[in-house]
Amino acid sequence: MRNLTGADIICECLIEQGVDTVFGYPGGAVLNIYDSLYNYSDKIHHVLTAHEQGASHAADGYARSTGRTGVVIATSGPGATNLVTGIATAYMDSVPMVAITGNVACSLLGLDSFQEVDITGITMPITKHNFILKDVNKLADTLREAFYIAGSGRKGPVLVDVPKDITAQKADFANKPLKPYTVNVTMHQDGCIAKAAELIKNAERPFLYTGGGIYGEDGAKTLKAFAELIDAPVSSSLMGQGSFDETDSRYMGMLGMHGNLAPNVKTNECDVLVAVGMRFDDRVTGNLATYAKQAKIIHFDIDPAEINKNVKVDVAVLGDCKDTLRAVTDLLVPAKHKEWLASFAPYAEEERVRVIEPEIHPGHGPLNMGEVVRAVSEATRNEAVLVTDVGQNQMMSARYFKYSRNRSIITSGGLGTMGFGLPAAVGATFAVPDRTVCVFMGDGGLQMNLQELGTVMEQKAPVKMILLNNNYLGNVRQWQAMFFNRKYSFTPMLNPDYMKIAEAYGIPSRRVMERSDLSAAIDEMLSTAGPFLLEACVIEEGNVLPMTPPGGTVNDMLLEC
Repeated sequence: MRNLTGADIICECLIEQGVDTVFGYPGGAVLNIYDSLYNYSDKIHHVLTAHEQGASHAADGYARSTGRTGVVIATSGPGATNLVTGIATAYMDSVPMVAITGNVACSLLGLDSFQEVDITGITMPITKHNFILKDVNKLADTLREAFYIAGSGRKGPVLVDVPKDITAQKADFANKPLKPYTVNVTMHQDGCIAKAAELIKNAERPFLYTGGGIYGEDGAKTLKAFAELIDAPVSSSLMGQGSFDETDSRYMGMLGMHGNLAPNVKTNECDVLVAVGMRFDDRVTGNLATYAKQAKIIHFDIDPAEINKNVKVDVAVLGDCKDTLRAVTDLLVPAKHKEWLASFAPYAEEERVRVIEPEIHPGHGPLNMGEVVRAVSEATRNEAVLVTDVGQNQMMSARYFKYSRNRSIITSGGLGTMGFGLPAAVGATFAVPDRTVCVFMGDGGLQMNLQELGTVMEQKAPVKMILLNNNYLGNVRQWQAMFFNRKYSFTPMLNPDYMKIAEAYGIPSRRVMERSDLSAAIDEMLSTAGPFLLEACVIEEGNVLPMTPPGGTVNDMLLEC
């Protein structure tokens, strides 16, 4: 038992939880915490970002690439509110994060004091839970509870608001064993395991959809064994990318508005739809009135709130997907669906000829986004961690980057946060220092958090940054072209000289405008130790295809526009 300040208790609790890296930005209300971090610098590496939002995205990227809980620290008032977008991003994508914010002293709360804000009230809808500490004796257990909540069940962000005087006061502290994470739902509720197995046994055209809820090495192994046993085609949402081996003949591609043609169309032909860890987002389903009406639907999910929220299902299997999927697998016998699997081929071939080949092997004209993405992926032997920003760069990256390892894509799916890519990639470099981290960004997204090049410079973070520069807010421009009579209202971008900006930050860079220079530029980027910015000047009015029109059905995918 030791008598420690609240600030020291925070550091001790971080170490107790296995935290070795935190991201943040100091300020008045967290001065005591930062004074303590200075003394604990041999055990906790603090990464100073250029902006609090960058810190929250970096903690998010760290968490996604490891499965561990990311930690971010910010001061009161604007420091805390600058975390909100990052917290919401993590919440929408079920990313474990603990945000520690400072606040004014307890005696000043509620008085509109300098840099005071009710951050627990503000973040209540976008956190799994949040706390405000008013008793230093409860600080350690509250932090332990925050980590437990963030990592249990459906993971997500938790905020702990600590007034400045609490960090200065003292309390007795003793380490406690870690509380094991739990799921807190009944796996075998209403015989759901047996019901799911029976539907799958009788299926003639089963289809397996995967989302972000089945991830990590154990989840990937379980998913692969299940798919092989039932011999079903597999497709993933954006968040599920990388959870299933893309070289497997059963993998049919990505679902969604800009997903692959075959899995989207065949949704309305399967007789049993097995959805694993996905929430039937509107970007996946299209028009719900016509979505998979012919199919029996089995939904594996950890969160009861997702069941029947968007799509009414026939069997709900609640629990950790890797556990429930194993339980169903144990009741199944091997099946074969050769003709059903083969029926996807004509759609895949049509997309290959009309969309994929012209995108990645155009042969003439300006550079395409897809060919740059594919070239980088192949140059890394498809082993890199892909981080994306949001927009056309995100969809092109998800479509044309290839994954050979689990936890290989980091992207803002639910919230679609522009500016996410660069700081999230910084976080990933600290999480997986043995892997190459490639972040693809558009010119709009990069400028939203351009200041994080300062973090790259200071930390010497070895981020390989690929800017797909088309001088537009590309995704919005595509919609304007397709649905608003090409009225490009405020989407053209006047860009700075990114080579000069990179030089100012001491970051090696290269601009590519000609296809003949692309391979050498990528080789230079990958062979350069530390960070590198590769600016690829791509076709200005390129489009991401296929595309399901807004309000359309999965049968309405456009292969051209």
